[in-house]
Amino acid sequence: MAFCAAAFGATESFRLEGDDGRIAHAEIRVHRSTLMLGDAEAPASPPSAAAGPSVVRHVHVPDVDALTGRAVAAGAEPLTAPADMAYGARQSMLRDPFGRVRILLAPLYG
Repeated sequence: MAFCAAAFGATESFRLEGDDGRIAHAEIRVHRSTLMLGDAEAPASPPSAAAGPSVVRHVHVPDVDALTGRAVAAGAEPLTAPADMAYGARQSMLRDPFGRVRILLAPLYG
C-alpha cells in the first residue's frame, strides 16, 4: 500500500488487520478507481514465491508519463516506456518492487 501511495498518490480508505498485523482486506483509491487488496494467503502465493500467479492491473490515470516517472522513483521497474498505442491509448507497463504485480497505466477516460 505504501508503494501505491508513493507511486500513484493512492489514498487508503479502509483497512482490516488480523491479530498478527497482516492485512486481511484493504481498499485504496487511485484517482477514480478503488483497488481491494490484502496480504497473500492460500490459495494465493506471496510475490516472492516462484509459483505465484502474476497480476496485471490496468490503472487509468490523467498523466501516464508523470505517473510512470513517479512509480519508477518509488521502486517500480519499467517494462515498457510510455508510448502511444495504435488503439488510441497512451500507456506504459511496470513491475512493482515486489517482483510480481505488473501495472499497466492507461489514459483516464471521460
